[in-house]
Amino acid sequence: MERKYIWEKFSADDKTAMEQTAAKYMECISSCKTERECIRRAASMAEAAGFKNINTVIAEGGKLSAGDKVYAVYNEKTMALYNIGTDPIEDGMNILGAHVDSPRIDVKQNPLYENTGFAYLDAHYYGGIKKYQWVTIPLAIHGVVVRKDGTKVNVCIGENPDEPVFTITDILPHLGAPQMEKPAPKIIEGENLDLLIGSEPLATDSEDQKDRISANILKVLSDKYGIEEEDFISAELEIIPAGKARELGLDRSMILGYGQDDRICAFTSLFAMLETESVKRTACCLLVDKEEIGSVGASGMQSRFFENKTAEVLALMGHNDAISVRRTLANSTMLSSDVSAGFDPLYADVFEGKNAAYLGKGVVFNKYTGKAGKVGSNDANPEFIAAIRNILDRNNVSFHTAELGKIDIGGGGTIAFIMANLGMEVIDCGLPILCMHAPMEVSSKADVYEAVKAYKVFLAEMTGINR
Repeated sequence: MERKYIWEKFSADDKTAMEQTAAKYMECISSCKTERECIRRAASMAEAAGFKNINTVIAEGGKLSAGDKVYAVYNEKTMALYNIGTDPIEDGMNILGAHVDSPRIDVKQNPLYENTGFAYLDAHYYGGIKKYQWVTIPLAIHGVVVRKDGTKVNVCIGENPDEPVFTITDILPHLGAPQMEKPAPKIIEGENLDLLIGSEPLATDSEDQKDRISANILKVLSDKYGIEEEDFISAELEIIPAGKARELGLDRSMILGYGQDDRICAFTSLFAMLETESVKRTACCLLVDKEEIGSVGASGMQSRFFENKTAEVLALMGHNDAISVRRTLANSTMLSSDVSAGFDPLYADVFEGKNAAYLGKGVVFNKYTGKAGKVGSNDANPEFIAAIRNILDRNNVSFHTAELGKIDIGGGGTIAFIMANLGMEVIDCGLPILCMHAPMEVSSKADVYEAVKAYKVFLAEMTGINR
């Protein structure tokens, strides 16, 4: 069944609202390029929308009841928001879950070195990237440095017009014949993804001082940020494309920007959560870290953060027994809000056209992901899919379905299977993008607008599934 493009149903008012939503989204992904920046912004937006930090509620000896809104944060990397509904919470929640980490390049713990007139930062890539895409483009450094005394220095260099940028160099084509004979994964080796950061030696009266260029870099870091070389050990610095998200196309219908996997779903989910008022079933929005490397670690979806915070919410509602947490999670329904590979006609041979995601056709449901024979996927139940179809069609929300490429070519995974392990109904529901995992990715403004509508309908109208 072929679905129409959203543009065909848009009124003038829809287009005005779409532009407003797209502008807000573009501002968010332009200023929030790391997971910490995303969570800080999300917490600020939540506070402005009337959400309270759950730690404050606990410290004040408060309780939670229908209509209350709270949020919890772990180490500026993972966040859960709850809008308490009028139905018993043990009947389940409606959950939107997205990740805020994106493929990038990370600075190593012992990074600074000098070689033949240049200073570099040694680096290691994070997530699945095509390494050759990250060379010769303007790059910025974002992150945090924690000194031995525990004080933090937030770092953001390369975004403002008056700030320097950085780059990773490549060989010129005149000397690149041996390089071009290599397979694509070997064109740029991981150990050559080092960031060029300086070339001026430190002015000194001592002619014997070595590594004067590195010494000058350390002086700049000390003067501007109060950072010493040893502080790199306890730093978390990310190398990412410099510059803001931009409108794409003469018709300005698309968005070009870094980190849209998966911040396009994270921010549309957040917008929907903050715009949703009173609900019957408790609404929840999850923004998590580490999805691009397997959802591991204390801030990944495989941690106990979400279960623990849900237990805290239940305790504040008078449910102190362990079975209440299990019932609540098992009876919940969730949209794993993650992107899908948008159909690119220039690479049509890797897609199966009838089951592909298309920019401009709204949210896309992936009943399953995984690889080859659905290995490693969450395979959503048809009863759940039917219920979602019902509420979206009833509210005139556009959607379509897809797989991630041809069977023996494509494949991938999200946080869906992790949540399904808790017994809840889960399906992947995100937006299609082009150039996934590239330094700059492409999305549709129309899809951003339609996603907020879809997520709001899910939070407000989804009911439990009889099993």
